[in-house]
Amino acid sequence: KIGDQFPDLDKFSLEGKLAAPRKGKIVIVDFWASWCGPCKASFPVMEQLHKDYSPKGLVLIAVNVDDDPAAMDGFLKKHPVTFTVVRDAAKKLVSTADVASMPTSFVLDGDGRVRFVHNGFQGEATRKQYIQEIEKLLAKP
Repeated sequence: KIGDQFPDLDKFSLEGKLAAPRKGKIVIVDFWASWCGPCKASFPVMEQLHKDYSPKGLVLIAVNVDDDPAAMDGFLKKHPVTFTVVRDAAKKLVSTADVASMPTSFVLDGDGRVRFVHNGFQGEATRKQYIQEIEKLLAKP
């Protein structure tokens, strides 16, 4: 929930290499699946946010929940990205974070607290929300 500390990603056996360092950075943790239509639409937006804001302190981590790693790999071949992608094969993180729908993303402040939550992806409206939220968090001393 908003204001809560987000679960420590290092405590989950996620497949793939996590972005480091994350402390003191604005972090977006985006849960997605290869079969999710809105996820296909969100990936180019996430990639642009990553390109625009990673030099300013944004870390983007996409957490895949597919059962089959080949499904994830196929999706990433069609939608290549430069941000971090890991897979929650055991579904422990998705369960701990109480993710009910795909995509769901959490925007965390530099202390790892949840500041914003997005359920689903509504195109341009969601893109503008992300930008406002990232700018607001980056402006905080």
